[in-house]
Amino acid sequence: MIKNYVLDTNVLIHDPNAIHSFEDNNLIIPLPVIEEIDKLKGRPGEIGMSARQVARELDSFRKQGKLFRGVKIDGGGILKVEVIEDFKEMPRFLSDKVMDDWILFYTMQISKRDTNIRTILVSKDINMRIKADAIGLEAQDYLKDKTEEMNLLKGYTQIDQNSSYDFDPKNLNLRPNEFVVFKDSKIFRFKSGKIIPSKIDFSTSVWGIKPLNIEQIMALDLLLDPDLSFVTLLGIAGTGKTLLSIASALYMITDLKVFKKLTVTRPVIPMGKDIGFLPGSAEEKMKPWLEPIRDNLEFLFDNAGKSTSKIDSLNFLQVEALSYTRGRTIPHQFIIVDEAQNLTPHEVKTIVTRAGVGTKIVLTGDISQIDSPYLDAFSNGLSYATARFSNYSMAGHLTLSIGVRSELSTLASKIL
Repeated sequence: MIKNYVLDTNVLIHDPNAIHSFEDNNLIIPLPVIEEIDKLKGRPGEIGMSARQVARELDSFRKQGKLFRGVKIDGGGILKVEVIEDFKEMPRFLSDKVMDDWILFYTMQISKRDTNIRTILVSKDINMRIKADAIGLEAQDYLKDKTEEMNLLKGYTQIDQNSSYDFDPKNLNLRPNEFVVFKDSKIFRFKSGKIIPSKIDFSTSVWGIKPLNIEQIMALDLLLDPDLSFVTLLGIAGTGKTLLSIASALYMITDLKVFKKLTVTRPVIPMGKDIGFLPGSAEEKMKPWLEPIRDNLEFLFDNAGKSTSKIDSLNFLQVEALSYTRGRTIPHQFIIVDEAQNLTPHEVKTIVTRAGVGTKIVLTGDISQIDSPYLDAFSNGLSYATARFSNYSMAGHLTLSIGVRSELSTLASKIL
């Protein structure tokens, strides 16, 4: 049955291609949303870029007809920009000075007018959905890029039998590069249609770092494999995700000469907003957010017996603001994006599509610690990318659960 979907502004900013995601249903954009898009299009970073993309997309539909009457979109649906002209005043529980309330008011009017069509407000804002429910409107999150698979993607399977080279993995339904951990703690990885023993063990040293548990062995196996160009590491704080990634990058650049440069970055929250108003160069602007990266670098340099004073002069180490990656092609680099759970799927796509020949991208993060108000464990860019790449041989994934930072840190992650 055809439904009316009324889009909140944050849905279009979250995914500028959302217009094409509602099949043969009616897609309604209230005029106040257009006004908000217009205000956002001058913003720096991804928010402004998304707003401008949405504006261009809507403008392209004008060639097909009048938007206020409705035009055909992909999938057979109708796109319409809704304009309410004949209203006298808003209900007492809504304010004409609050844009969210205008969008709720539009949804109410559409619902009253189209009584034979189910009308649903789509918003990434939890409070907006709560307010909609409180006044009797149906509301839902934007569901296209949500992935429930994250409950299943652990990255390894434990087998209650001792290891065997002739073990048949067919019954396990393994994904590419998924690990098998046997009862005798031997670790194998499913690669090219068969399980192969891991080359990493507890004696492996990477820039002075040795794995402390089997999860770290598996993480290093993925990070050090030149055949893998995309790796995602999820896990609670203190599991070693970032440290192992940087150590592996330094080793593959300085010792193995596989890559030419290491680029490390973390998202600025809110993305693309605060950084533009800070003084100084891009590196200086990013410095407050990149201190944890520097902490890891200093630890690794100390561990490897190298002077930490040389970190700033390394010609292969680059600090990059995510907003500046758009439009670039980045070849022969090891790129680490830390705290990637705070990125949208659209932002992750922007980063990963920059990868040139010979580049490896590693995303790390903890989906239980999301700072963005419009993302959750199932809709953030890290979860989305992990799920979408899970069946491709060029990608590897692992969820780490064993904390190694300290007993206090591990306990805090569990109980706080």
